[in-house]
Amino acid sequence: MHHEFSLITTIAAALGFGLLFGMLAIRLKLPALVGYLAAGVLIGPATPGFVADVQLASQLAEIGVMLLMFGVGLHFSLGDLLDVKKIALPGALLQIAVATLMGMGLAHWWGWGLGAGLVFGLALSVASTVVLLRALEARGVLDSLNGRIAVGWLVVEDLVMVLVLVMLPALSGPLGGRGDAGAELWPALGKTLLQVGAFVAFMLVVGRKIFPWFLWRVAKTNSRELFTLSVIAAAVGIAYASSHFFGVSFALGAFFAGMVLRESELSHRAAEESLPLRDAFSVLFFVSVGMLFDPMVLVEYPLQVLGVVAIILFGKSIAAFVLVLALRYPLNTAITVSASLAQIGEFSFILAALGMQLELLPVLGQNLILAGAIISIAVNPLIFTLATPLEKWLRSKPDLARRLEHPVDPLAELPMETAHEKLSGQVVLVGLGRVGRRIADDLAARGVHFVVAEQNREMVEGLRARGIPAVAGNAAEPAVLIQAHITHAALLVIATPDTFHVRRMVEIARMLNPSVKVVVRSHNEGEAALLREDTGGKVFVGEQELAASMTRHVMETLKERAAAH
Repeated sequence: MHHEFSLITTIAAALGFGLLFGMLAIRLKLPALVGYLAAGVLIGPATPGFVADVQLASQLAEIGVMLLMFGVGLHFSLGDLLDVKKIALPGALLQIAVATLMGMGLAHWWGWGLGAGLVFGLALSVASTVVLLRALEARGVLDSLNGRIAVGWLVVEDLVMVLVLVMLPALSGPLGGRGDAGAELWPALGKTLLQVGAFVAFMLVVGRKIFPWFLWRVAKTNSRELFTLSVIAAAVGIAYASSHFFGVSFALGAFFAGMVLRESELSHRAAEESLPLRDAFSVLFFVSVGMLFDPMVLVEYPLQVLGVVAIILFGKSIAAFVLVLALRYPLNTAITVSASLAQIGEFSFILAALGMQLELLPVLGQNLILAGAIISIAVNPLIFTLATPLEKWLRSKPDLARRLEHPVDPLAELPMETAHEKLSGQVVLVGLGRVGRRIADDLAARGVHFVVAEQNREMVEGLRARGIPAVAGNAAEPAVLIQAHITHAALLVIATPDTFHVRRMVEIARMLNPSVKVVVRSHNEGEAALLREDTGGKVFVGEQELAASMTRHVMETLKERAAAH
């Protein structure tokens, strides 16, 4: 390979083979990420034939890391996280602790040191946000409560890993890695936290004002290429400046770049315009990770690989399942979160690479992490497919299901002091998302009695504090609708975006109250037609209702204008 063309050759090979293997993975019903990783293995030094420039690929991967973290920050909503904080925050922290201890135990059994075990365990504890988002979108449950909980859980994991990436270099020496092992731990840690604090303060105080303002100035030029350039320049420039001036990681800098740009009303456009470049460099990132993987680890260390896969697929998932149920959330929430966590991805790769740089993690550790990632990402769609049959099987064992879901739950029953007049001829409202909140506010403003059935326990607690009757649970379960007094209701309004259980909800409601009227929301006309046929209720389609409302406004405006003339 000619030196002057090595960059072009590496990019061409990575993108070309990434495309071919990504398409092959999709045809095999696997995530495209598996194809990108396989492409990296093919053009890496561990396999015969063409070998791309690993050093250049690693630098391209750094840009991929910046843009990946920028995308996470751009979509990070503190409000969304706060909505599920009582489950996502303790659940994610405890699950990380449990999975890390599992990984450390395995590493100790193999004779590794404390530092290697810590990095190894942390790498196995964090799931891929990219894999999860694509899995939830493919199943149309991203906006459901279970989807928001899973995403919130992984956002907490991402934030913890960002802190780990920042703190690990300061801890490297005492843990036996590259660094001054005799240095005082607390001064080194204090210096790192001070640098991070200064950077965070700068971004929150100065960055959140300057960068959204600058984005507006660029948008006023009406130049699409300048707008895209400003977004990418902000992501990469802030990431580089954060490392150069504050000594923090590229990942943290890019994450905060996304967060401050999210403050702008142009954040959606910024996300849309930067998406193609983010996707391209994310492919380069995953291909470069695959280049580091030695497939011989599967042959030479099969038992170690099995141990890693067991922690990822079963250890983490079982721990999350138990934690979600212990926090009194429904069975289907526990199963969804467990399936979401049964894989590892980008942060595991970043952490493994940092562990190698700091001489904490052995080469075998990185290869085992990569093997676990490739296998778990490939198997994850199957795990999601098995989630529904697993829930049905558990539901077929009523005694077991009741023990798992903690029936003694004060939020699962209406308070005894609820006024009787509020529970006759009322509206039963299922789901308190963006649409459900508007409906609830309008009903309350008009003095209409209603009972809310919502899976988010924090929302139920908030409603009860305001004097609004509400029960926690999945309305696809008879007990929840019974507690909402569906037998005396006039209307059942299903406002949840998760239409998977709608038919079941309507079936239960009609069985308990044959005269109840049903109103359902839908995302598209095809789905709406099926719901109308199955439920016999009134179905509202988002785009159609918005178009109808806008048309009514246009016609009213034209009539007013004609009357004025």
